[in-house]
Amino acid sequence: MPPMLQVSNLSKVYHRGRFDRTETFRLSADFTIDEPGIVGMMGPNGSGKTTLFELITGSNAPSDGCVLVQGRDIHRVRTDERDRLAIHYHQSYQVRHFRSLYPNALMERAGSDYPVVHLFDEPQFNTQDGYIGFMLDFFRRLRGEGRLVFLCVHPNERFHLEILQEICERFIFVQKGTVMPIPDYDSLVSHDACRAYLGDLLSERTA
Repeated sequence: MPPMLQVSNLSKVYHRGRFDRTETFRLSADFTIDEPGIVGMMGPNGSGKTTLFELITGSNAPSDGCVLVQGRDIHRVRTDERDRLAIHYHQSYQVRHFRSLYPNALMERAGSDYPVVHLFDEPQFNTQDGYIGFMLDFFRRLRGEGRLVFLCVHPNERFHLEILQEICERFIFVQKGTVMPIPDYDSLVSHDACRAYLGDLLSERTA
């Protein structure tokens, strides 16, 4: 049985311009998730979180490396079927579109009828009318159905951290294009870079 998600030696490099190849940003990632679960992701703005989501869903082409979803290279799958492997919900749950330089007729079928990896990019947690509970139940239901859920949150309220602690089984911290897998919440809040990122918010929580 292949891993749910395998990100192998993945990189995305941006340059100043078409003719000026001065490097302006580089994202590097290499990690594997074997089983269904809920993964919390955080990091400063501009660190590369959304770029990583776009690479996992195949809506952005890597400079090097590959992304395998249940053993299938997402960038070799038909663009109209990639969301059957990995789907990206951006804030208001608008699904990102795909692009490819190759016609679908030359690409592989997804081999799945329903998304395997669900990536939520800064979902809005409304504090009224039990909405948070509804969202957490939805994430748990996806996990219970054998899906892999990514929850990208930019914590600016104390309860955002409590949500991550309650529902996420593992974490990824992204900083300046470096993707760091972290095994649990305690390790996350003990990580120096993460503590610096959370700052007073973390102090308020532990006070």
